[in-house]
Amino acid sequence: MDSLKAVNFIRSDARPLELALYRYYYENGTKDRVIFELLKYMNDDCGFGNALEPDNWNKNSNPIAVNDAIITLFRIGALDERSELTDRIVRYLSSHDCFDEEKKRWLFAIDSNKDYPHAVWWEKKGDGIRAFNPTVSLAAFMCCFSEEKSFYAQIMMDAFNSLSEQKEMIADDLKCYLLAYELAERHNIAVIGDGSFNAKEQLCEKLEQVICGDTSKYGNEYVPVPSDFFCGMFGQFITENIRVLIRAEREVLGKIQKEDGGFDVSWKWYNDYAEFGTAREWWRPRITLDKLLFYRYNA
Repeated sequence: MDSLKAVNFIRSDARPLELALYRYYYENGTKDRVIFELLKYMNDDCGFGNALEPDNWNKNSNPIAVNDAIITLFRIGALDERSELTDRIVRYLSSHDCFDEEKKRWLFAIDSNKDYPHAVWWEKKGDGIRAFNPTVSLAAFMCCFSEEKSFYAQIMMDAFNSLSEQKEMIADDLKCYLLAYELAERHNIAVIGDGSFNAKEQLCEKLEQVICGDTSKYGNEYVPVPSDFFCGMFGQFITENIRVLIRAEREVLGKIQKEDGGFDVSWKWYNDYAEFGTAREWWRPRITLDKLLFYRYNA
């Protein structure tokens, strides 16, 4: 992998938010600058939308975009203590917008997604709920920063107690659990699971199941790879089996890096939205930064 070419690609092509995140990691950039750029995606209701997730151009606040914002804040250490920003996010989540009161889940996909350019997976199917994505990480956030800790602690406990039952978990589902675990751990919240199993061991096992073990597919097919998880985050969940897969991915990065220094998306929207081209250009620097951080932190 040519790191210099990757850096130059990010500098020239990234959105201001991803550029600020890059500078935070590599050029002594500040948390405040990342937050300044992130707030451009926040709505008056204190939720996030406005294509923060480049696959979904819905302007309205939605749980997935809020979760995306929380991940960004987590990455820069902005969730270690309560702040005005965490209070604003709590205000949105406490409103229970896009929350199923009966099932006690935030929605994965919402109705208004259909009114904006979006990837096909953001179209609401049925009740719009996808297991505990993003419910488990949003509930963990609320356990850390809201006053209604017991309500959200029960949701998080239910999520972890159901972990072993989820047989078709995808990478994004699992990342919500990893984020929830680390948030709870950092804030000394002992509400994960019913005590009959080791939550961390369960997560490591899930990672070994979800990450593609056929390394010949790396760079050739759309499969979950180590850099989907370990790009400056979640290092405590790396097992010896996963280290083997990390080494395999590091070996192919140089082969799949594009001539311009960036990495490309490995999916399509599977619809006719012309905006996919723009979304792809927004995604590429984001993916490239993740590959760069993966390469840096997993030498």
